[in-house]
Amino acid sequence: MNNAAFLPLVQTTLRSPRAAAEQIIGWNLSRDVLWTALALVAILNTFVIILLIQLAKPDMPLPGYFNTPLALYVLLTGVLVIYVHAIYWAGLAVGGQGTLADVLALVVWLQVLRAIAQVGVLVLTVLLPQIAILLSLAVAIWGLWILLNFITTALKLPTIGHAVTVIVIGAVGLVLGLGILLAVIGVAAQGVLSNV
Repeated sequence: MNNAAFLPLVQTTLRSPRAAAEQIIGWNLSRDVLWTALALVAILNTFVIILLIQLAKPDMPLPGYFNTPLALYVLLTGVLVIYVHAIYWAGLAVGGQGTLADVLALVVWLQVLRAIAQVGVLVLTVLLPQIAILLSLAVAIWGLWILLNFITTALKLPTIGHAVTVIVIGAVGLVLGLGILLAVIGVAAQGVLSNV
């Protein structure tokens, strides 16, 4: 995607999320492309989180995997994979009819936008901290609205209310899946990876 297509799609996503979702789904990207894109988005988000931590320098100690980029990347990638599957299966449970590839494509695009927004908030935090707080809140609210419309479109749900239900059920699945993921990669115990 070049700049000529990227910026209009960003504008469409912000103004008319369902139209943007239909456009992205209409690309019919292969699963290989989509899973590769998810891995790349996880790298981008890992970089942004590490940058945020370095600049913010929080007073409270963070879990060990925040100091290990590879562990953080594995965690973020795992969370995204679980998140996509949780939304998809929750959508089917409430009568949705979309495909996993459609959900994956939209989640990847939303993660790209969130990473860009986080960088914007980071820059404003340095320059205008008060405005950065307001922007962060606006990004969270707008991001939720976009997500609800994306889920409604991807899973062909009748109403936004069904998408809210999907998010609630998906959140439960995400928490359960995250617990298993943390146990598998060995970061459930604090500081396990801090000495790596």
